[in-house]
Amino acid sequence: MGGTISIPASLRPLLRKKFGVLYEGSGEDNIGKVSRDLDDPIKLISVGDVTTFHLLKSNIIPDILVIDEKTHRQPACEQMITGTKQSGFKELVVNNPAGSITEELVDALAEALGSNRRVRIFVQGEEDLASLPAIMMAPVGSVVLYGQPGEGMMFVRITASKKEEMTELIDKIIDKQHCKEQLYTMWRKLYGYQHN
Repeated sequence: MGGTISIPASLRPLLRKKFGVLYEGSGEDNIGKVSRDLDDPIKLISVGDVTTFHLLKSNIIPDILVIDEKTHRQPACEQMITGTKQSGFKELVVNNPAGSITEELVDALAEALGSNRRVRIFVQGEEDLASLPAIMMAPVGSVVLYGQPGEGMMFVRITASKKEEMTELIDKIIDKQHCKEQLYTMWRKLYGYQHN
């Protein structure tokens, strides 16, 4: 089962920070910009149902997609659910409550990053914070795309400095946890990807 990192209220404002380039507007409007800026990433990771749906609809196929069949914490429409299910993807199912990052999610990302197949990670709960470990764990030269609610789509090109920025944020979050010792294994897994 493993540990769970919960985001304390005092650090939630840090999560509103834009970790990449924000493409303002609807998912469909942003696909052209994404396509133009992708530049053959090492890994393309998509987090969120709306972002993933628009990518797949435009035939931009992520290596890893993380979805929870929800939009704005409400069930996604049938078209979106169907549109994020593609043949040829290995399916992983994880539990991850809202406002948290579980070791299950970290393990699934690690498995997906090490796979030579495309991987669909279905989150039972919420994938609202999955972009944080994805940014920290993705190899340099990758791209992570995720929705910024009410604003648009975030485009994060993974660099050594971007991974360091995410490491510092996750350090702050872990430092606020009540049972830090129980997170040691997950911490080691996350930090093992810091220099990839």
